[in-house]
Amino acid sequence: MRRKKCLTTFSIVGFDPETKDLGVAVASKFVAVGAIVPWAKASVGAIATQALANVSYGPKGLELLAKGYSAKEVLKILVSNDPLKDERQIGIVDSKGEAAAYTGKKCFEYAGHIVGDGYSVQGNILAGPDVLEEMAKAFEVTKGELVDKLLAALEAGDRAGGDRRGKQSAAILVVREGGGYGGYTDRYVDLRVDDHEEPVLELKRIFKIWELTLLTREKPEDVVAKDEVAENVQRALKKLGFYKGEITGKWDKETEEAFVNWVMINNFENKLRKDKYIWGTVYRFLIETAK
Repeated sequence: MRRKKCLTTFSIVGFDPETKDLGVAVASKFVAVGAIVPWAKASVGAIATQALANVSYGPKGLELLAKGYSAKEVLKILVSNDPLKDERQIGIVDSKGEAAAYTGKKCFEYAGHIVGDGYSVQGNILAGPDVLEEMAKAFEVTKGELVDKLLAALEAGDRAGGDRRGKQSAAILVVREGGGYGGYTDRYVDLRVDDHEEPVLELKRIFKIWELTLLTREKPEDVVAKDEVAENVQRALKKLGFYKGEITGKWDKETEEAFVNWVMINNFENKLRKDKYIWGTVYRFLIETAK
């Protein structure tokens, strides 16, 4: 008899009442977990389906949420019609922030869930209950947008032991009305790490690049004056092959051209400023890249 493939997974679904963002973050000792677990639609809801995952929970659940059913009502409908419900695990949050979760009694230990205000964390084959407890705590105390809270929760679960079999993949999906590239979709953040030794850390690294490339959420005060960092920028750009001149510590035309070239090559053109400052996020990324 073939052994059933289970998604040994820890995940979180969440809602932001201010931005109305909805999302899912997940990690697992399973290849490409982002292709199976996370489902979300702007102004509708977010769903994580795992353990012996019934992937149909994703589209069916979102369809029911779009019709006006609450997270708890959708959970009841999905599970009640599933003959293998004892082996399923699911977390749901709707567009009003109501969350609901279910852990089948045959899910491998440690398995469980925590439902909080606007979120739910769930997992199976975990190192222990601390994984979920730390995830819930991180979500509740982390400041920022939903994506920041989800990533913090995922990292907290990872630090607490996560999937007791090991690490392999991670993903995050956050939806917002018109939040996707060019405003044409609702995929505000949509990232996957399909196979990696440290998938959660790699997910965070990729998000930093995504944020620089596609998001606009810098704090107005997070800037550095070009004249004050000219030497550091010249050295970094020289090491990366963009600046050919002498290290003068003066922000001249050659430095500006080299900097703009680096920005454009890396697709950060939305972060170019027309004054004497550089965004702190861009400056720090340049320096880190050149180390």
